[in-house]
Amino acid sequence: MNDLTVKFAHVLDQVLDGVEHGFFGRKGGVSKGVYQSLNAGFGSNDSPQDVTENRKRIAAAMGTNPDNLLSNHQIHSTKVVVITKPIQTRQQADAFVTDRPNIALSALSADCAPILFCDKKAGIIGAAHAGWRGALAGITDETIKAMLNLGAKRSQIHAAIGPCISMKNYEVGADFLSQFINDNLGNRKFFQANRHGKYQFDLKAYLLSRLKKQGLRNIQALPDCTYAQNDEFFSYRYNTHKGIADYGRNISVIIRNQ
Repeated sequence: MNDLTVKFAHVLDQVLDGVEHGFFGRKGGVSKGVYQSLNAGFGSNDSPQDVTENRKRIAAAMGTNPDNLLSNHQIHSTKVVVITKPIQTRQQADAFVTDRPNIALSALSADCAPILFCDKKAGIIGAAHAGWRGALAGITDETIKAMLNLGAKRSQIHAAIGPCISMKNYEVGADFLSQFINDNLGNRKFFQANRHGKYQFDLKAYLLSRLKKQGLRNIQALPDCTYAQNDEFFSYRYNTHKGIADYGRNISVIIRNQ
C-alpha cells in the first residue's frame, strides 16, 4: 500500500480476514476545488482527466491496474452484479460480487455506507453501497445472497462498514422514520428524537443489525463520520448545508490477489 491508504487500509484486517482492502479518504489525489483531492467518482462534475488519474493511484495502491478497478453507476437499489471478468461499462447497480482473483470491487460514497465483504476460504468478495433506501430495501441481504450463490458460506462471510455519516449528523423527518417503522416496528430503536421535532438516524447501527440477522458473525463498522470529518472525507450533506453545489466521492475497495 502507498500513502493514500495508510490511515484507512488494514484497519479491519481481522474482520476482513486479511483480504486486501482500503477505505480511501479525500487526500492524495489531483482534483481541485470542492473535489480536492482524491475524488474517485465520474458521477461528479469534476474533470474526467483528474478522476482518471485519481483512480490510477487508487488502483496502484491496491496492487492492480485501473481497468481492474470496478465501480457501479449507483442508483440506491438492491441490484447486485456478479463479475466474471473486468468490465469497462458502469452497471446500474449498488453491489458487486466475484470469485475471480485480481479484480478490485469498489463502493463509492459521500455519506452513504460502503460495505466490504469476503469469504476468504471460498475466495469470494463483495462490495456494496448502502444509502438509506438501499439499506431499507435490503442491499446487504442481496449481496450476501449473491455470495452464497457463488459458493460462499454464511458462517465464513466477514463484513466491514466503512466511513459514513454518523447518527449525530443525520437528521431526518417523521416521514423518513415512518418508512422504517412500517417495515419493522423494531427499527424505532435506530432513531432518537431531537430538539427540533425531528430525528437522528443511526445508519451504521441499522446496517450492523441487518448483517447480524443474516447470520454474519464477523462484522464491524469504522467509527469515522464523513460529515464531521469533512476535511478527510467527501460529504454530500455537509456540502449541501454549506451551499456547495457538487461533491466528490470516497471509494472503498476490496481485491482478492490470489
